[in-house]
Amino acid sequence: MSFREMLTTVEVAPIAKAERDANDVYKSPAASTGYMALKGRMHLKLLEKFDLAALETLSPTSLKQEIATMVDRLLQEEKAAVNDVERRTLIRDIQHEMLGFGPIELLMADPTVSDILVNRYDQIYVERRGQLELTNVAFTDEKHLLRIIDKIVSLVGRRIDESSPMVDARLPDGSRVNAVIPPIALDGPMMSIRRFAHIPLKMENLVNELKSLTPQMAFMLEGLSKAKVNMIISGGTGAGKTTLLNILSGYIPESERIVTIEDAAELQMQQPHVVRLETRPTNIEGKGEVTQRALVRNALRMRPDRIVIGEVRGAEAVDMLQAMNTGHEGSLTTIHANTPRDALSRLENMIGMANLNLPHKAARQQIASAITVVIQGLRLIDGKRKITSIQEITGMEGDIITMQEIFAFKQSGVGPAGEVQGYFHATGVRPKFADRLRSFGVLLPDAMFDPAKQYQ
Repeated sequence: MSFREMLTTVEVAPIAKAERDANDVYKSPAASTGYMALKGRMHLKLLEKFDLAALETLSPTSLKQEIATMVDRLLQEEKAAVNDVERRTLIRDIQHEMLGFGPIELLMADPTVSDILVNRYDQIYVERRGQLELTNVAFTDEKHLLRIIDKIVSLVGRRIDESSPMVDARLPDGSRVNAVIPPIALDGPMMSIRRFAHIPLKMENLVNELKSLTPQMAFMLEGLSKAKVNMIISGGTGAGKTTLLNILSGYIPESERIVTIEDAAELQMQQPHVVRLETRPTNIEGKGEVTQRALVRNALRMRPDRIVIGEVRGAEAVDMLQAMNTGHEGSLTTIHANTPRDALSRLENMIGMANLNLPHKAARQQIASAITVVIQGLRLIDGKRKITSIQEITGMEGDIITMQEIFAFKQSGVGPAGEVQGYFHATGVRPKFADRLRSFGVLLPDAMFDPAKQYQ
């Protein structure tokens, strides 16, 4: 999208009903018809007065200041009767419309918001600390929301229209966006934004602050990543799979070459030697699609030490397992599943999508020999995320993949405020991979597998 299009295709929204003050509390000033009319006039006059070619050379900060200066000048010329709060709000709203994504800029600026869910142009929910809240933020109408969606998807070279009414995209900060428009969306355009953490979480955050796992579990997972053990992270939507994948990838030595493969780029690799690949949908002529399976096959020719797949969901599972079985140890990926056993069943179904006509036993042998550890994440009813199970794949018994659980989270009840009560514990099983970790200098003490110990 050109600079001119960026400024002119976004419709002016009414005054945002949510304003962030110094204490991060939403206030709701009343939006008057006069204010909306004034802002509409200001926006149109700005477009007439701006030298767009000259503005393209300005930095975002300078451009934001230029908009503020021009709005002040136009208010003086019009002799508009506005107080200081209304003037600041007017400048802020016009800056958001011209440079950002309209009303949701207020929500994007809130670090406590993890998800923004636009159900309709006038109904926007956010998730804070695992709980959904209805906001007072709204777009002008469906047309306004549709233009914001189009602006977002065009920034990454994708499109959304009646012939292609669903799209996955990402914002410049890496946040993941999914949008659906009519005729698929019955109540008008809708959009979901999964926020991207500007400061990536670290393992100590999961252990000390979020209590998602114990120090013993964290130590073992760190060792597994360093020892190039193939792992798969399983869980439902919002269970923290990608967050954990990012953290585990941080333990990969900087000397290794990493190739990442994603549908929408959101992994945050900290190493210097990273090659990032992203799928591409079909163009308007129905051509040019690049699938995850094609990217996995190509990655094998790129001399990777590790292959990290954002999420495995189709026929690429075959190529991923073959890569894990042919020298690309230490590969990581995530999968949608409710239990570790379900994750293996889903992988087997994905192998069937490749139309290889493999017998069930052969497919399971591929899975059992390729993957060593399955980590299960869960979003509890109180919104907290926990690592509920870490299981080791030990081989095959007949036609069945055998697994043994190393650590687990057991829920004991629900508190008076709805908080989940429970504890982590070891099952008493010492994993077979302990010998491999020892060869990489990671020693797992026997005490950490004591089943008598419980951890909150």
